[in-house]
Amino acid sequence: MNDIHPAHLDLQATAKQLMQENGFEAAFPPQVDQQVAQLKAHPPEISPRPDIRDLRNLVWSSIDNDTSRDLDQIEVAERQPNGDVKVMVGIADVDAFVPKNSPIDRYAAKQTATIYAGVRNFSMLPEELSTGLTSLLENEDRLSIVIEFAVSADGTVNSGNLYRAVVRNRAQLTYNAVGAWLEGTDPAPAKVAASSELEAQLKLQDEVAQALKNQRFRHGALNLESSEVQPVLVNQQVVDVVGEQKNNATELIEDFMIAANGVVARSLEKVSSLRRIVKTPEHWDRIVQVAALHGVKLPAQPDSKALNDFLLQRKAADPDYFAALSLEIIKLIGPGEYVLERPGDPEEGHFGLAVRDYTHSTAPNRRFADLVTQRLIKALLAGEPNPYSDEELAAIASNCTLKEDAAQKVERQMSKRLAAAAMSRRIGETFDAVVETVNSYGTFVRVLKPRVDGMLTQGQQGTKLGDRFRVKLIRADVQRGYLDFARG
Repeated sequence: MNDIHPAHLDLQATAKQLMQENGFEAAFPPQVDQQVAQLKAHPPEISPRPDIRDLRNLVWSSIDNDTSRDLDQIEVAERQPNGDVKVMVGIADVDAFVPKNSPIDRYAAKQTATIYAGVRNFSMLPEELSTGLTSLLENEDRLSIVIEFAVSADGTVNSGNLYRAVVRNRAQLTYNAVGAWLEGTDPAPAKVAASSELEAQLKLQDEVAQALKNQRFRHGALNLESSEVQPVLVNQQVVDVVGEQKNNATELIEDFMIAANGVVARSLEKVSSLRRIVKTPEHWDRIVQVAALHGVKLPAQPDSKALNDFLLQRKAADPDYFAALSLEIIKLIGPGEYVLERPGDPEEGHFGLAVRDYTHSTAPNRRFADLVTQRLIKALLAGEPNPYSDEELAAIASNCTLKEDAAQKVERQMSKRLAAAAMSRRIGETFDAVVETVNSYGTFVRVLKPRVDGMLTQGQQGTKLGDRFRVKLIRADVQRGYLDFARG
């Protein structure tokens, strides 16, 4: 046995090293600090004017992770006389604080996103902005871009509109608390219980989100499950890892953001802009083979609706193995990417979401592509020329795609090390597990609770995908992020 205690690895230093190895900066340059100081001393004016509506009277709220402070969006909905529901999504106006080609903007353009390394976040923007001046914090007046759309009872998005506004977040809420309340397993969070207006608002939003989700699934959007885990830190030591679970609140935000991003993409059709695409799978034949292993015959040509029907069937039949199946399908579909789309260009679409026009616009505090799109929106609304040339947009799209892949490597490698650090205290314990991969490298299992992966190094003979049995943890290598199990 060879367990490596987490004290033998400086996880903070490891995160910085991984950032640098994958082409990222781990600290802001002095010019960024100087710009932050100037912004704090002379912040932009936040007040309504002819081109900026005053919507502070609406019952806006945000729903995010329990620890989130970089709040990019808030939501509110209104029932219309014809039965439709008008949804308004307010997006933080980051551009008002970060002009194009300023020091902060140049740094954000290189990083392209906030990197979540478990033990710390490497923010794309200085935290004085992303968790302060440009965050839609509770009870603070903020500048925003509002994405407005109408949703019919069957989940169809009927219209869309964009405009600038001053907004005020009435309640900063969390996924876990709101989700449990919406699903009827917990009482309402204190802020919701204290306001009948907010309670009615969230129930209406949930109703609309469910309609949007069902409409997307009818069109073939894919029901895939993430296997992401988050560390539990006590005194800067990793003591456990917990899986992120979807609930009604996470789905509410997901469905609203997908609809909002579609509205933005369609609004920018007459100008050059960025698109977020997932191409039709080149390896569809291999997806067909995966389905065949489970007794399901998929069409010979790519069909997202048929694929989703298969996924839903497998999720119901074998929920423990579904995360591994999802990961396999995601790899075969291929990664998402950013591309330049000019007026008249054919739309490549997003296979996983089953939409033809899609962009990223709802997270400008943590994704550079969204900040760029925000500038395109503001230029459009003001009747001004596009602030980016086609060559600039193409270069931004390419860099964002490359850096997204690099960011995923950092986050994945840190996640494995954090899991090993947490599990190093549990050498010799046994767990329920499912076989998720069998290949030339070995047999790999997923522990069901906590959600961690590792290699089956003893007793792997004769195992096959989906087998379930108890395993004993025999080794935790924090330096490399490896866990070894024996069949127990």
